[in-house]
Amino acid sequence: MKLVVVGSVGLDDIETPSGSVERALGGSATYFSLASAFFTNPGFVGIVGSDFPQDGIELLASHGVDLRGLERVDGPTFRWSGRYHADINERDTLLTELGVFEGFQPKLPADYRKAPVLFLGNIHPSLQSDVLDQADGKPFVALDTMNFWIEGTPDELAAVLPRIDALLINDSEARMLAGTANTITAARRIAAMGPSLVVIKRGEFGAFAYRNDSFFFVPAFPLENVVDPTGAGDCFAGGMIGYLAKAGNTDWATVKNAMVAGSVVASFSVEGFSVERLRTVTREDIDARWSEFRKLTHFDADL
Repeated sequence: MKLVVVGSVGLDDIETPSGSVERALGGSATYFSLASAFFTNPGFVGIVGSDFPQDGIELLASHGVDLRGLERVDGPTFRWSGRYHADINERDTLLTELGVFEGFQPKLPADYRKAPVLFLGNIHPSLQSDVLDQADGKPFVALDTMNFWIEGTPDELAAVLPRIDALLINDSEARMLAGTANTITAARRIAAMGPSLVVIKRGEFGAFAYRNDSFFFVPAFPLENVVDPTGAGDCFAGGMIGYLAKAGNTDWATVKNAMVAGSVVASFSVEGFSVERLRTVTREDIDARWSEFRKLTHFDADL
């Protein structure tokens, strides 16, 4: 077991200019695990209710996701509903019902505790700390968070940041956490809070990483038709961290390649609603788009 992910599993109602779906598979850990499964076989820690469809379980298992850390209990599964605007970067959250996720207490199976890479999805910072307490050794720990925790639980978040190696966060959240309007300054300030590697996700404008006064920028893969951006950031994280887990190291050159891997996987996820596009993507598709990405970003001429 090279990689373990802890996070949410849900059922989503999504409306975009391309259409709508109801009770679609969602949640940060779901997107992350399916994306990372292109590079490794992740262990999955989450919780679902009695209404969670068996098809979702079978989909994850068929992609090589280890589900021994997934709890199924009586009650409703976490639900989220959102509507995207004509500008697909803007959305309104219409409904959030925690269901059984409200009582989620992550428990790592024995062999999960020895995984060399651990990803802590967007859950309460105190739960993220509890998971770290269960881990054996010194895994490479990456973490995601959001504005709700930044504003509502600043002390708990501040306590967990020095315990991690990498923070993956979107640009508005990074500015909020760092207290600055500039994302470059934000990256430097966040690194001073603990994580040596800071990755700031910028949606259709790509992402950049900061470590030891070095920056690396990766664009988003250009697409003419974005159907549903839900989970794209989680897929980016899954592709990136899955690549790092497969590589077995986190040096700067590998981090750069991993970010491209994350951008490639995320580009597939937005081509359909929920995880539907990820159902059919093959490793050959990933490799082909990787080659396209290299052509789009390569140049070797001097000025």
